[in-house]
Amino acid sequence: MNLQVREASAGDATLIADLTRACWAERVAVSSRGHREHAEQVQQDLQRGGGFILLLDETPVGSLRWLPSDTETDVWEILRMGVLPAHRGQGLSQHLMEALIHRAHGADINELRLAVRADQTKVADLYAVFEFELAPELEYAHTNPHEEPPVMMRRWLKR
Repeated sequence: MNLQVREASAGDATLIADLTRACWAERVAVSSRGHREHAEQVQQDLQRGGGFILLLDETPVGSLRWLPSDTETDVWEILRMGVLPAHRGQGLSQHLMEALIHRAHGADINELRLAVRADQTKVADLYAVFEFELAPELEYAHTNPHEEPPVMMRRWLKR
């Protein structure tokens, strides 16, 4: 098994959009914007922030993206981390998260944040393994007004 995490480029936008939709299928509520992911949005995210693609034997099996906070220069928001269903349960998401944490340290980022859908709070346990803590004082800036707000989590990289 040859595992690689590589930084995404603008040319990967369609691949990442396809991966996200495939990762969300039958796993995340259909109301999630991840089901309607499109290359143009991914490309904008990559230009504003960045992303990683997880490859297993040179085949893309997962991805994640991050964006700088709109209000705090030393905070990144993690979005759309996912691993294809056939490759779940192997701890592969750990490699994506470790790559992001390493990159954030190198960029002098103080804090990472992410939102967990209210109907998927079990996923919070996965992020807790990576030292993310519940942060009820934070509000998600992109909440769907027709759904319960997500649970916010944060990880301090330095204090």
